[in-house]
Amino acid sequence: MASRTNEDGSPRHKRPRYDDSDDDENTPMGEIVMVNVTGRDRVGITREVTTVLTKHQVEIMDLNQTVSQKKLMLGIVIRTPHGLDTSAMKKDLLFATFDMGLQVDITTIPHVEYEDWVGMQGQPQWILTLLARELKAEYLSAVTELLSKAQLNIATITRLSGRKSLFSRAGRATRACVEIRLRGEVNDEAALKDQIMKLCSNMSMDLSFQKDDIFRRYRRLAVFDMDSTLIQCEVIDELAREAGVYEEVAAITESAMRGEIDFGESLKQRVEKLKGLPESTLQVVAERLPLTEGARRLIRTLRRMGYKTAILSGGFTYFAHHLQKILGFDFVHANQLEIENGIMTGRVTGTVVDANQKATYLKEIAKNEGIDMRQTMAVGDGANDLPMLSIAGLGVAFHAKPLVRKQAKHQISTLGLDGVLYLIGVSDRDVKMIQTDAHGYFSE
Repeated sequence: MASRTNEDGSPRHKRPRYDDSDDDENTPMGEIVMVNVTGRDRVGITREVTTVLTKHQVEIMDLNQTVSQKKLMLGIVIRTPHGLDTSAMKKDLLFATFDMGLQVDITTIPHVEYEDWVGMQGQPQWILTLLARELKAEYLSAVTELLSKAQLNIATITRLSGRKSLFSRAGRATRACVEIRLRGEVNDEAALKDQIMKLCSNMSMDLSFQKDDIFRRYRRLAVFDMDSTLIQCEVIDELAREAGVYEEVAAITESAMRGEIDFGESLKQRVEKLKGLPESTLQVVAERLPLTEGARRLIRTLRRMGYKTAILSGGFTYFAHHLQKILGFDFVHANQLEIENGIMTGRVTGTVVDANQKATYLKEIAKNEGIDMRQTMAVGDGANDLPMLSIAGLGVAFHAKPLVRKQAKHQISTLGLDGVLYLIGVSDRDVKMIQTDAHGYFSE
């Protein structure tokens, strides 16, 4: 049964139902009328329609306007003054829209129906974000079937990705995303998320289900794992290539990321195999690290939006600082390789940055910066990222191992790292505006 309490535990009071026993066009509150205008969009349509409504001194109760493929859909709910002859207003609207080559549908809404609609604004609201390389009808069909079974009503659907040209360059990575705003009670959020995960596993798309609240829209701190998240490799494996022990180290790394071996022990075993490697190898490896698709675009956008950003890595400080210089991170926490006389000793010094330490650093940065934990987000791919993903306001498993995808609240497995922007409601149009400088130059 749906909860009858608010988030703070106080009882949720049912809105009194409007009594329409005396409801007719002569009631003191006037008529409620829905005006729907459709047709080819052009400048001045809304002005013409509202000019007619102004003449009849109506009150606007709600309005919505969208344009798709130059097709306008304008909806206005109005309340007429008591005693107004609405036939004259309807006639004026019909003439005005006809002159503009538009269609208009005018419907009187019973007061009880309007009040029921008003009462819906107290319902919980959710955001479902669909991400894929391309938006297929089968994706939306499957998603909307799931939402229908969950008794969730779609309020709006908004495209966050840019328009796709018919002449897009072959081979260029594409992004597609729609944000679906929902209303309704969710009796079992965990069960719904399990169904969402199963849907994603059967199709080449990602789905993120979040409560729509102010913290979703105003996050302030973003922290990232480094290896296989910000970069497309594991640094320790690359060092192992230089030391001639790649196969041994890579096997341990993979097992640790799956959560089969304790991270601290796996780190010790792998670093020991690097003993004797020259310090100069660090620069050689750093210069060939491949950035993950979308990493530069994501971090640049977050920084211009005022976010604090951090690398929290079980990798090594040399490479984390290298990325800090390239991308502009505010904070870096990683493991320090011990080097003596220009040679790696096969040990690390200082505090080991393991799973729990990552979560600790996230909390410390948020506290020091005066940021509520609900305004934080964390992104990672391995089992040692799970603690920080679980405590962040938005925890995202990025192209992660099965164990991590199962336990994380959100996941991205189809797009690049900049897909995270869609999860916080940032559209491609927003990114272009944010990354355009004062001289009008845009760099992505």
